[in-house]
Amino acid sequence: MIKEKLLKKFGDLFGNEGEINTYFAPGRVNLIGEHTDYNGGHVFPCALTIGTYGVARKNNDNTLRFYSMNFEDLGIITSSVDDLIYKKEDNWVNYPKGVIWAFGEKGHKISSGMDVLYYGNIPNSSGLSSSASLEVLTSYILKDLFNLDITMIEASLISQYAENKFIGVNCGIMDQFSIAMGKKDHAIFLDTSNLKYEYAPIKLDHAKIVIASSNKKRGLGDSKYNERRTECETALKELQSVKDIHSLGELFPEEFEEIKGAIKDDIRIKRARHAVYENQRTIKGAEALKNNRIEEFGILMNESHVSLRDDYEVTGIELDTLVEASWKQEGVIGSRMTGAGFGGCTVSIVREENVEDFISEVGRIYFDKIGYKADFYVVEIGNGPERI
Repeated sequence: MIKEKLLKKFGDLFGNEGEINTYFAPGRVNLIGEHTDYNGGHVFPCALTIGTYGVARKNNDNTLRFYSMNFEDLGIITSSVDDLIYKKEDNWVNYPKGVIWAFGEKGHKISSGMDVLYYGNIPNSSGLSSSASLEVLTSYILKDLFNLDITMIEASLISQYAENKFIGVNCGIMDQFSIAMGKKDHAIFLDTSNLKYEYAPIKLDHAKIVIASSNKKRGLGDSKYNERRTECETALKELQSVKDIHSLGELFPEEFEEIKGAIKDDIRIKRARHAVYENQRTIKGAEALKNNRIEEFGILMNESHVSLRDDYEVTGIELDTLVEASWKQEGVIGSRMTGAGFGGCTVSIVREENVEDFISEVGRIYFDKIGYKADFYVVEIGNGPERI
């Protein structure tokens, strides 16, 4: 049992006295709607049953002690509630530190130190949102340990604020929201412009969600992520000179085609086109899955990947190899890259009886072309954060 293993390790490191609690927050996969969340569009993610575990206890001084079983060679990294600044040498600890800082910025100053052990079973840098899982888990721990009167939607917004302002990655709200608000066997159809959402039951009759990790590591902060966001913001300003809109997500494809000439750069036209069309694909996709039209959803997934490859240019040879190999396999309903891109993962919906052959064949093609292996995960849709 994982809880016993984590509690034993915590005791070995920090001692067994005091009130010690164990927590879990999921990772997430986005079924469709990529790079729409910072463009005022819709997304359609779900929480997973893999994620990040935490064991935490308040202490009597201002010291923060962090330990990760995923980075054991780094040992215990200490900080202070009075010294919450980004330090490169603090490595992964900048994420929980950033969340504690963000809580203070939003009027919830954390008054004492903590001892926290973390363990994640999300593949690192895979695009299944290990960083957001860590952030939301930390938010949930703070909410519980310090009896803070905040909702999980507020916790997701504080977690996003930490990543934007402390870590320096201009991510949208999707990752943190979908982790904070996860519901078993449901995806979340979220309008990122106003945070209106509904749960959509996912009934994949005799089919499975298969994640393929490219094992190409990427760091969002120094990737092209922020560049893409800036390109979309500039395109929006150019379009606003001819139409009264607040986000690219407000446009229908026909409207976009009429006014795209206001964008003064061909690259920015491509970026904006992806944001507009992907938003409509997401709306159609959520409707299709809610009504059990799984084949239609698969076609939209495939179209999403093509747009991310050709218009948004965030796929790369690794993700394209995985997706193009997936499209050729028997029993594949749809396949696309998921997450920010530039490495990370693909998500495929595969008929149950074909999953084993799918993993074997796509894995072989990938290794032959790329020179190192991909990892595959058959995943289930799970709940949001909880004390365990």
